[in-house]
Amino acid sequence: MAEGEDKNDAVDLRPLEQALGYQFFGRRHAIAALTHSSMRVSAMGRKVASESYERLEFLGDRVLGLIISEMLLFRFPTEREGDLAKRHTELVRRETLAEVAVALKLGPMIRMSRGEKDGGGQQKESLLADVVEALIAAMYLDGGTSPVRTFIERNWSPFLEAAKRPPRDPKTALQEWAQARALPLPAYELVAQSGPSHEPSFEISVSVVGQKPVVASAGSKRAAERDAAALLLERVTAPKDPN
Repeated sequence: MAEGEDKNDAVDLRPLEQALGYQFFGRRHAIAALTHSSMRVSAMGRKVASESYERLEFLGDRVLGLIISEMLLFRFPTEREGDLAKRHTELVRRETLAEVAVALKLGPMIRMSRGEKDGGGQQKESLLADVVEALIAAMYLDGGTSPVRTFIERNWSPFLEAAKRPPRDPKTALQEWAQARALPLPAYELVAQSGPSHEPSFEISVSVVGQKPVVASAGSKRAAERDAAALLLERVTAPKDPN
């Protein structure tokens, strides 16, 4: 049994290893990466798991960012730093990580309390993204950079190749649309906020003079503003019906 591993832990890592395409030498970091903080103490106050994914997530975020930066640098040798930064932001954002988690069917593997599971925790976008980052860190600590690079290249290359041009930030694009028509800048307003502190939901509206406001919700104000801007931009740039 590896040092630091829970004594009575019988977690079967084979489905995870098959999904990742990597076999762990030790179990500790892999198990921690799949463990939500709600598993650390049971309803009876008994310690169930010694570690959860939070600390690994911190490391995995940096490792992912580094390898994505390297991939972009070599894939687009003539692009400017600003365009590379836009691509990087798109590839490491929560929504992209969650898509990877769903494709790998990681949700059912995440260990959490019954209450969290009943609340849909294994399908939460933010949690899925965090676990992907934690697993990247677990592979890095267990086997070094090589298997992590292989994993990231295999799972992120489709996203990278799909974007023929650097993505445009919807908020910037909407602002440029308004300025081109001598209109005031788009106005964003917080409509509502709900959910617990660890899983908040923000509802944001955006309006431009002459257009009906559009509302979108997301796990952060920034993401909600972005989504609202994208929806309004889609509306104002849609081809007009000649009839």
